[in-house]
Amino acid sequence: MRKGLALLAFLTIFAVLLTACGPKPTPTPEATEAPTEEVTEAPTEAPTEEATEEATEEVFKVGMVTDVGGIDDKSFNATSWQGMEMAAEELGVEVAYLESQQQTDYAVNISQFIDQGYDMIITVGFLLGEDTATFAQENPDVKFAIVDFAYDPPIPNVLGLTFATDEAAFLAGYLAAGMTQTGKVGTFGGIAIPPVTIFMVGFENGVKYYNEQHGTNVEVLGWSTETGEGLFVGNFESTDDGRRAGEDLIAEGADIIMPVAGPVGLGTAAAVQEHPGTMLIGVDTDWCISAEEYCPVVLTSVMKNMHIAVRDAIKMAVEGTFEGGTYVGTLSNGGVGIAPFHEFDDDVPDDLKAELEQIKQGIIDGTIDTGWDAYLASLNQ
Repeated sequence: MRKGLALLAFLTIFAVLLTACGPKPTPTPEATEAPTEEVTEAPTEAPTEEATEEATEEVFKVGMVTDVGGIDDKSFNATSWQGMEMAAEELGVEVAYLESQQQTDYAVNISQFIDQGYDMIITVGFLLGEDTATFAQENPDVKFAIVDFAYDPPIPNVLGLTFATDEAAFLAGYLAAGMTQTGKVGTFGGIAIPPVTIFMVGFENGVKYYNEQHGTNVEVLGWSTETGEGLFVGNFESTDDGRRAGEDLIAEGADIIMPVAGPVGLGTAAAVQEHPGTMLIGVDTDWCISAEEYCPVVLTSVMKNMHIAVRDAIKMAVEGTFEGGTYVGTLSNGGVGIAPFHEFDDDVPDDLKAELEQIKQGIIDGTIDTGWDAYLASLNQ
């Protein structure tokens, strides 16, 4: 395991405990009451209150609690749910989800699954770290897995599903530097938390590496690893914010933009689509598949294969091999990567494609540094 993971685990817990992971909404009467919907057994079916005859104790039941942004966010919630559906088909488990409309829903949703006797709960997103730990420690017989979070020390019944997205984002930054026509590329985030900034650090350092190799001076707008400051819209839901951020970066000269903000990025994609000559880099999943209407402007996507990690975590629980700890998706094990170039495949020079393969191997064997570990170390000084 990379040495930066221990620091990341520490930082994530520290950030949550200090509530520095982003502003929490002021509780409202709606936020403090239990959601009116029942557990959703499938994304296209209406929820039901009573369990079916098939839902007996013999059926392994897995519930998923989404982060804000909705089950069909075309990003990390949707990709994680895909892993749940894979598990249902391949393993015969019963799956369901509850959507979190705001951060105060996290605990309510986890509690609902526990009250209904679910064997395993998957929570999606860094912001669920504190509530997941609380309920896992109070319910040691329930297995948990959480996307984008790790605990140090580990919690015996929780598997943290983390992803070295700096590795894939480094490749995307190198690609962007090789494809820009303006000499400026941009990125921005939803909230300044490690699962977001890890993309931005990798992306900027990929651009810098291209500059070193080619003697160019491509500029990154929206993020500085040196200062730890950048452009953040403060949420993962508002496509209007994504549009505005995208338009601002385009106005500053960026012709390739990587939004790291879930559904917010769809607003950026719309802005890019309205400005010929600009391109987008998606995150979390292949946007040419998840948001195919924007494929004509998607150069590539930085993929976190969360569906595979979620499916595998459930499989371990079903087969009795589940252990708490941390899973890390990397370029080496296929947990992260960049998507095909799709409609831009003919536009990406063969020499640049070959360089990307060489850089990928360099990251895997450790001869190329993405800069993420050093960035984490600077935060801990």
